[in-house]
Amino acid sequence: MLRLAIQKSGRLSEDSLKLIRECGISFITSSLKLKTESTNFPLEILYLRDDDIPGYVADGVADIGIVGENVLVEEGMQRLAVEQLGFSKCRLSLAVPKGDSYEHISDLQGKNIATSYPKLLQTYLDEKGVDANIHTISGSVEIAPSIGLADAICDIVSSGSTLISNGLREVERVFSSQAVLIANEGLDAEKRRVLDKLLFRIHAVQRAQKAKYILLNAPNEKIEEISQLLPGAKSPSILPLAEKGWSSLHSVVNEDDFWEIIEKLKEAGAQGILVVPIEKMIV
Repeated sequence: MLRLAIQKSGRLSEDSLKLIRECGISFITSSLKLKTESTNFPLEILYLRDDDIPGYVADGVADIGIVGENVLVEEGMQRLAVEQLGFSKCRLSLAVPKGDSYEHISDLQGKNIATSYPKLLQTYLDEKGVDANIHTISGSVEIAPSIGLADAICDIVSSGSTLISNGLREVERVFSSQAVLIANEGLDAEKRRVLDKLLFRIHAVQRAQKAKYILLNAPNEKIEEISQLLPGAKSPSILPLAEKGWSSLHSVVNEDDFWEIIEKLKEAGAQGILVVPIEKMIV
């Protein structure tokens, strides 16, 4: 049985549970429970505070965990990282009151900055050659300037709406973060085997999220030209249609290239183009 620690509430928790379910792993959640066990995979889920997850994994209380990269680096435990997961993306940013003048990071020289991430902030300031006074607080960082505690803040930003509602504006990006999978360094062979199975499923889900399945009809004389436009895992599948001189082509394209490819396919004579989301993709 592999023990997975995730954040007990919030966006990271929701995204983590969504990923586990997309991996075909079933479990029952309850706001009253601090742990749950999968019914079809050797996995137990522990619901913890995000700041505690790296320590629990390092100590072996949990075998693996999903945590924000910002928390992992702040705790100095980057060695535990196994995989970047691509969701719950955010940034650690410096912000100042919107009415204050600000042109350069040097404007914070000698100023007071409130944050919950003093190590990440200190590293950034050192790199920029700025000597500021860091005040570490555990919550409600965004109100620090309005109550006279600090001249600026350094906090996690997703959409930026919280900053705006508190009369602040983002001026510097300190650190870019996303969810990462971490693991205890001393996993035994059996737990490592289960982790490998979980990673196999995660990779299949991640590949599917970045790809689209395309089906189209094309005149046979255009097949070679259209095939060159379909960068699938291998060559596209080609099936004859009932109407003579026409075939159906099936392939997979990267979502980033999707619209550009669609336009080129139409120009090359493709018709009846269907685009289908992919649930899992195994290569």
